[in-house]
Amino acid sequence: MRLKLFQASNMTAAMAQVRNSLGPDALILSTRRVAGGVEVTAALEPTPDEPPPLPAPPPPVDPARRVALAWHGVPPDLLEALAPGRLADALPDALLFGALPLDGAAPLLVAGPPGAGKTLTVAKLATRCVMAGRTPLVVTADGQRAGAPEQLAAYTRLLGLTLVVASTPVPLSRALARSQDSPVLIDTQGLDPFDASAREDLLALAATAGAVTVLALPAGLDPSEARELAEAFAEAGATLLIATRLDLSRRLGGVLAAASAKLALTEAGTGPGAADGLQLLTPEFLASRLTIPPGVRAPAPQDIAP
Repeated sequence: MRLKLFQASNMTAAMAQVRNSLGPDALILSTRRVAGGVEVTAALEPTPDEPPPLPAPPPPVDPARRVALAWHGVPPDLLEALAPGRLADALPDALLFGALPLDGAAPLLVAGPPGAGKTLTVAKLATRCVMAGRTPLVVTADGQRAGAPEQLAAYTRLLGLTLVVASTPVPLSRALARSQDSPVLIDTQGLDPFDASAREDLLALAATAGAVTVLALPAGLDPSEARELAEAFAEAGATLLIATRLDLSRRLGGVLAAASAKLALTEAGTGPGAADGLQLLTPEFLASRLTIPPGVRAPAPQDIAP
């Protein structure tokens, strides 16, 4: 309670002082006559604190969603995060989404395990650049796999591009010196990310190029295996993820598990065509794929761990 003493020549003047100082809600505790007028003691009760607003109720959990995510093999921790609310809204809350840097600001180095579709992905990205009126520098650092440069050269010849073979940092540095701010796409050999020496080689190659490393990883992998691979490639410098072979995979739990290793989802391989075989991997597109295909028997809700 706030107390205050007022003095005035008469009661009317004293009450005016009270209202001006404490407002109309002031309480008059006492009045008395004093030399020269009156004295009024008034008080103001403190305004009670407003109760904090109640937290918004959590979005309802969709039982059918949990069934669909379980069918896809989504890991339990992600499944529970993605079950409530609208799926396209829940996905970016649980996972990272990003874009491939194809503006020439930094080279893009495509890495992944053997057979992941790295070379075809580089060919698709080169085709996109050419169709957008840009001339990319295409480099292959895969000098060990038999026929690897020839495979990519077949695409670059069709695009009117020259393929540069640079499997070690020194020739790679020389090649990049000729890039002149063009988009740079670097294909790499298949890598065992659990081999510390192989990870160091990839880190050195990316550091030499000043490149952003994107992991090309096939969809349809066992989710636990996909997550472990993604974590190992993240240790080797990968920050982005391209999910390849989405056209051949019905279950996408492995893609989500890999992205949970803090890799930003960017695009998905959706066909063999070089001009139209990549699809932006947006939350809306991914949500549309995280359903149970028609004619497939769904698991019973009681068979899904809460």
